[in-house]
Amino acid sequence: MSALTRLNVAEVVFDLSAFVCLHAKGDKPCYVRLVIRVDHPSALLDVRGVTKAFAGVMALRGVDLDVRSGEVHCILGQNGAGKSTLIKTLAGVHRPDGGEILWQGERVDIPNPDTAIGFGIATMYQELDVVDGLTIAENIFLGHELSRGGVTNRAEAARQTRELLRRLGHPQLSPHTEVGQLSAANKQIVSMARALSHDIKLIIMDEPSAVLDTEEVKNLFGVVRELTGQGIAVVYITHRLEEIRQIGDRITVLKDGRTTATGLSAAETPTAELIRLMTGRDVANVFPQPVPIPADAPVVLAVDGLGLTGVFEDVSFQVRAGEIVGLAGLVGSGRSEILETVYGARKATSGEVRVGDTRLRRGSVVAAVRAGIGLSPEERKSQGLVLDQPIFVNVTLSSMSRFARAGFLDERAERAAARAQIEALELRPAEPDRPAVTLSGGNQQKILLARWLVHGTRVLLLDEPTRGVDVGARSEIYALIRRLAAAGNAVVIVSSEIEEVLGLSDTVLVVADGRILETLPASRLTEHAVLDLVMKGTAA
Repeated sequence: MSALTRLNVAEVVFDLSAFVCLHAKGDKPCYVRLVIRVDHPSALLDVRGVTKAFAGVMALRGVDLDVRSGEVHCILGQNGAGKSTLIKTLAGVHRPDGGEILWQGERVDIPNPDTAIGFGIATMYQELDVVDGLTIAENIFLGHELSRGGVTNRAEAARQTRELLRRLGHPQLSPHTEVGQLSAANKQIVSMARALSHDIKLIIMDEPSAVLDTEEVKNLFGVVRELTGQGIAVVYITHRLEEIRQIGDRITVLKDGRTTATGLSAAETPTAELIRLMTGRDVANVFPQPVPIPADAPVVLAVDGLGLTGVFEDVSFQVRAGEIVGLAGLVGSGRSEILETVYGARKATSGEVRVGDTRLRRGSVVAAVRAGIGLSPEERKSQGLVLDQPIFVNVTLSSMSRFARAGFLDERAERAAARAQIEALELRPAEPDRPAVTLSGGNQQKILLARWLVHGTRVLLLDEPTRGVDVGARSEIYALIRRLAAAGNAVVIVSSEIEEVLGLSDTVLVVADGRILETLPASRLTEHAVLDLVMKGTAA
């Protein structure tokens, strides 16, 4: 396959071999093969050779993309491939340096988001831009409020909001509900309704399923199909290759700011080919082989009867040195809250946590960290990292007392300690002074792991360790987690992807409604079996 694969035509072949040409000699027939080339339907959006540079660094090096009305066009690519820059260019946040954008066959300029909305292009970013303190109706019409005589027409806004929510299949939501009270899935519905409050022809969704559980993803797909059924085009950006089989029509793949393939069939293109186009190499998305845990391996973390009123109760488990324990369950089952309570970020109402022989004080992060517990939170950007600070500052953040000299921080020692972990974890680029915000999701995850390794952590609590991490980097993270366990650390992971929990863990706790239903070796479980247990536990 060439470096750029573009499928813009279809071939219809008629074999007319049953007909004999008039000029056939003797009784030997003349076979005719008629090929009709059919141009693809006129594109709603056509991106041709678009480039964009920031401070001399090329983010887009020539991107091609065409999107048709009523289709779901998936965009795949590793972190840093140019996906975010591309969608911000289409949304009017950035202006391209070169190439051209055609909208409904006409070359256009999109200097700002208002122009994009005016054309009919709306964007839903991964970090939803809803305002928690406002109602659903206020969020939907924020910036283009409905008014009469200079006064906001709240009744009309509520009426149109109900109609939009009904159109999206969520009539149960009230226009007067504060958005801060909604789940992540319903916040996405509000964001979609805001887009549809304009005359939208194309909606761009950036990782819309990242914070959703299995049922919520199904609901999201139902909404997407409703939109495409109304002729609206959807550009769908995801790291989850399995999703494109369920929702996508065609695929465009980006790598290093270039289009490596566009117009691929979502149903027919092999996964191995997609991975090769994304990474430039064949990547086996497999989990590392588990390492046998010695029978005499000591218990590093012991959780006994832990409870948090109204959230979870009677949670008990142990993690030995070298063991990976996974919590499998749906969003809202209490998985993340269990990790946060073990870490001390939430104050338990019952039970205890021990690290070795040390019993931890409830609700004390300081006590947990001193005992050797480290948490990589679900939302690493907002809860785990100081994005505008250098890598070395983020790595040493939990160990500052170690680098204090007469009341001042020894930055040289900080950098040296950070560099050692950067090299050990193969963080790229290996530049301690580089701001954390400039790194990909996989490398930001490595920063958090490096932080706890510098601190000398014995217990690693990893909440969604590969969220927002591309398929190439996932294999690296998996191998790294297994390597850290093999070095004698105790590891507890939470993931919305049951396959990931089963593939990484030695032991799995199946969680539903704040209770542990089963504790079993991962080798004895399948994804179907876990879901079956969860559904039965939830029904009970």
